[in-house]
Amino acid sequence: MTAYLLLDHVLNFLAPAAGTALLLMLLSRFFSRFLGSKKPLGQSIYVQAAIIFIVNVLVLAAGMVLLGNDGKMATYASMVLASAVCQWVLWRGWRV
Repeated sequence: MTAYLLLDHVLNFLAPAAGTALLLMLLSRFFSRFLGSKKPLGQSIYVQAAIIFIVNVLVLAAGMVLLGNDGKMATYASMVLASAVCQWVLWRGWRV
């Protein structure tokens, strides 16, 4: 495998994690302002996106190890659930 193909595989493995993290962070900020939330937003945008991205990568790696290959829908569903729980923890959702 050439370096180009290895880089392509790694970037394609990380793309769903990055996309989900950015989309979740941006949509949660939009809807909190749209719905008129008065509570503080917690960490900065970059810190939240980085934490959610790391959690997503760990879930994808665990799914690849446990299920045997990459790209299973169960892994992606677990990644979305882990992202939502991580966002809830970052915003201290239990204090509502």
